[in-house]
Amino acid sequence: MPDTQNAITVSNAGLFVRLAAFLYDALLVLGLWFLIAVIFVVANGGEHVATHDPFLPSALFIATLWFNMHFWRRGGQTLGMRAWRLRLLNTNKGPLTMTQCMLRFLVAIGSLGLAGIGYLWMYIDKDGLTWHDKYSETRVVQEPKKKA
Repeated sequence: MPDTQNAITVSNAGLFVRLAAFLYDALLVLGLWFLIAVIFVVANGGEHVATHDPFLPSALFIATLWFNMHFWRRGGQTLGMRAWRLRLLNTNKGPLTMTQCMLRFLVAIGSLGLAGIGYLWMYIDKDGLTWHDKYSETRVVQEPKKKA
């Protein structure tokens, strides 16, 4: 007979808690962007970086991708997700792969860029998944509060 008292139940994270974690992470990424911009300005002799220079936007994109992939692969949580008890899980029960993380990141950009339709999709989907959840075969769950 299963031990139902010790069974941990997790549910898909709701939209507002996901957005709260996203905003928290956005502040951290913004700090990373400032650091990168300072490095570019210093490397450019203290002058501003040309607006048509593709290297700075590329560096910012790569840094944002690295930030998310690094934390998702190490425990399934960014710092913002940890604050809201969210965790990214592989729906195939294994560890998250680099491909899943990269696909999730890229599709999430489209989900957000199309007026958030990819996020709102969770209200239509029978499993409550967003576009980037579905395409990367992942899901974001909210863990229960730990008892004191």
